[in-house]
Amino acid sequence: MKAGIKVFAPASVANVACGFDILGFALESPGDEIIARPVDRKGLVISKITGDQHRLPYAVEKNTAGLAALKLMESLGMEDFGVDLEIHKRMPFGSGLGSSAASAAGAVVAVNEILGRPLSRSELLPFAVLGEQVADGAYHADNVGPSLLGGMLLIRDNSTLDYYRIPVPKGLTAVVVYPHIEILTKDARDIISPTVDLKDHIRQSGNLAGLILGLSQSNFELIAKSLRDYIIEPQRSKLIPHFAEVKETAFNQSALGCSISGAGPSIFALFDHSLRAEQAALAMQSVFIRNHINADIFVSKINLEGTIIY
Repeated sequence: MKAGIKVFAPASVANVACGFDILGFALESPGDEIIARPVDRKGLVISKITGDQHRLPYAVEKNTAGLAALKLMESLGMEDFGVDLEIHKRMPFGSGLGSSAASAAGAVVAVNEILGRPLSRSELLPFAVLGEQVADGAYHADNVGPSLLGGMLLIRDNSTLDYYRIPVPKGLTAVVVYPHIEILTKDARDIISPTVDLKDHIRQSGNLAGLILGLSQSNFELIAKSLRDYIIEPQRSKLIPHFAEVKETAFNQSALGCSISGAGPSIFALFDHSLRAEQAALAMQSVFIRNHINADIFVSKINLEGTIIY
């Protein structure tokens, strides 16, 4: 087996309170590791998966990383090119941190390198989204886009993957608390009402516009006013035990805003200073610990690189 390519694809926070399915940002950690090697036989094969508790399929078309890589190879007319794929899960399932998105992003970057880098990062995005779609059945890029491309992204239109980078103010720091319970994205989508109250829609639209403007202008006061979710959070928060107490704790620690990361159960908060974030992380974690729920914490600047090649 010839030398291969190893990549790291980071976790991500989707929705960012008021931007359901259209906003997301990448974290510095955790993330997944993908290794791709050229081999002397035809086609793509997944030869090794670790860290998944034997839950992920080796069948390429049923695996997020495998399908993403396969669709990329098919589009280039190179589906017979021999590629061996390893997937090393370094993040939990059903955590709301874009686990499936990270695997798909890492796979397309690694395989693209093996094939001689025929496509740009932006051109890889559709294939990564197709891969993640295997996990939850939805075609959206608010996790996979940041994981692949880095930064804070606005996905203006998911169907065309028309995305834009949003400037990130200096000092902006994220805290993510992951309680050790599992919420599958599909289940979290199933509880969402298909209708939205007009008053809530107007308030949410104002917050989305305010958040983007606040980020672009490094206006922390406007960011704090805008990081509110009137539509999705009230429906999904009931799935996360002690959510209200964790959120209150974050605000008591000077959070700009606090909400559900993706489909949950992870909870994120944004701060204007890393020291405040570090102190708040422990306080937020302690809510779960006091209630006999193990919880991990991640304190991270916004990851501007996305998937990187080792």
